[in-house]
Amino acid sequence: MATYSISDLDNRLRPSPLMPVLFVGHGNPMYAIADNSYTQKWAEVGHGLPEAQAIVVVSAHWLTPGQTHITDAPKNRIIYDFGGFPDELYRVQYDTVGDEDVARLLAKQLVEYEAELDKQWGLDHGTWSVLKHLAPAPEVPVLQISIDYAMPLPELYQLYSRLRAMRRRGVVFIGSGNIVHALGRIKWDGGTAWDWAEQFDADTAVALQNREIGKLVNPYATWAEARIAVPTDDHYRPMVAALSLLEDGEDIEFFNDEIDMGSVSMRSFISA
Repeated sequence: MATYSISDLDNRLRPSPLMPVLFVGHGNPMYAIADNSYTQKWAEVGHGLPEAQAIVVVSAHWLTPGQTHITDAPKNRIIYDFGGFPDELYRVQYDTVGDEDVARLLAKQLVEYEAELDKQWGLDHGTWSVLKHLAPAPEVPVLQISIDYAMPLPELYQLYSRLRAMRRRGVVFIGSGNIVHALGRIKWDGGTAWDWAEQFDADTAVALQNREIGKLVNPYATWAEARIAVPTDDHYRPMVAALSLLEDGEDIEFFNDEIDMGSVSMRSFISA
């Protein structure tokens, strides 16, 4: 195994202007190959991103209860972590490299959480389905950080906030999930949004704009609609991760602020 000194790691990423942090409502896996208003906006946002030195994604589809993992394989494999979709979706390729040095530098920021490097995972569809549009052919490493699904949301917020300084070292962070993610209430005919979905989405949007952290990391105690809008919080957690990476007083801009299929919020934001 290669060894790395602290100075080697510290020099791996150059100081940079503050890089953006995004939260992307990723929705249906089919959007990886779709041309619609959501994917067109992803592409538009991607064109506006500054030149990064690495892209790091926190996806709702990599849950590691009791642990935090960071991908460090030299080349990322694609994970088709879904079933019942057209063959075309399983043929999607997204060629990217990882970077062990960047992974170790991220792990250094999370040393108190004993973050582990992981060569087995790759990129799940919460990452590649979005990046196919945001960054179609990245020339920089792409990494994922897992979600400790056993950690309470306030503590999870504190964990990811340890990475905030990396935004001034050329790292663009992306949380990929959905604020409202109630698959059991989907309207397959694409009907209008449920009232509770619209209400929860609107309430969280206000809290995000006002940086009401206490409310956002305690949704079930704050909003009556949370139990139905967020039946499990796996897709909500990447939003908390992105929120934690914002600097004090930093504004956000929303995009794709619609409810898809009645019960999936596509609301996304980027730091401004």
